[in-house]
Amino acid sequence: MDQKTAKKSKEEQNLETLLRPGSFEDYVGQEKIKTNLRLIIDAAKGRGESSDHLLFYGQAGLGKTTLAYIIGKELGVNVRSTSGPALEKAGDIAALLSNLEPHEILFIDEIHRINKLVEEILYPALESRTLHLIIGKGPTARTFTLDLPPFTVIGATTRVNLLSSPLRSRFGATFRLDYYGMGDIEKIIERSARILGAPITPEGIHELALASRFTPRVANRLLKRARDYVQVYKKKHIDKQAVEKTLAMLEIDSLGLEDADRQLLEIIITKFNGGPVGLKTLAASLNEEMETIEGVYEPFLMKLGLLHRTPSGRVATPLAYEHLGIEREKKLL
Repeated sequence: MDQKTAKKSKEEQNLETLLRPGSFEDYVGQEKIKTNLRLIIDAAKGRGESSDHLLFYGQAGLGKTTLAYIIGKELGVNVRSTSGPALEKAGDIAALLSNLEPHEILFIDEIHRINKLVEEILYPALESRTLHLIIGKGPTARTFTLDLPPFTVIGATTRVNLLSSPLRSRFGATFRLDYYGMGDIEKIIERSARILGAPITPEGIHELALASRFTPRVANRLLKRARDYVQVYKKKHIDKQAVEKTLAMLEIDSLGLEDADRQLLEIIITKFNGGPVGLKTLAASLNEEMETIEGVYEPFLMKLGLLHRTPSGRVATPLAYEHLGIEREKKLL
């Protein structure tokens, strides 16, 4: 990565941090989850204890990481962050846990991707705040037990089904973050535009919300690109026309579908007569990983009612034909 690219990447990260809500009051949506978290936090503070271990799951960009940092702020403790793929050896998680200060939070993103050996170390740590480490090999090996201070682990995952039952059961509460409603997405865009100092019309907000995939991260990304457009083309504000031009340049349609989404639907319709088609066959046709189709593309397409999962495979709905402008009767002949 050259210096110019690295600088741009850092600026994007700084913008993400700037737009990230810092309190429950600023965090729009997920009201039931916030109510439950406030109860857990207030109870823990009242007892002078650490919060229960918490698990968040849902699609990428819905606010799992943001919630972890808000919890840390509400509890008045530091949040240390890592990810599942980074925890390759037992020593990795042991080093993190043994260096935690009392009541600190360890946030593990993509927790479903941790090594099974690391998971074994986590069990007693989560349950009884102890580390059981084996030092040495063979006949001279011995077990070393280390007591840990009170702490909280917050796990985040997009694939909760890949977590083992023993690991899931050690979290005191599990919360599913769902896609956001249009009203909440519009509030998020309005707040972000205000922070960025980007004048935007109500029609511009609505158009961005329609293409946001019901996801705050996507909404903020599209807002930043629309801001770039009005700056370069010297427009006074982000209006409906500016948003439409921005989306056209990004090859994003009015429903928020990107080229890969449309290609998936088109292959089901044109190559497999609308389905059903098996996931493995579909992945081979798209030259895409099955996990990516199942975890990234399908949830959004199903949310829009463009795709159905059936016991026989994936099926494109009449709405998919209509959106893509394909005559359904002709394709089924």
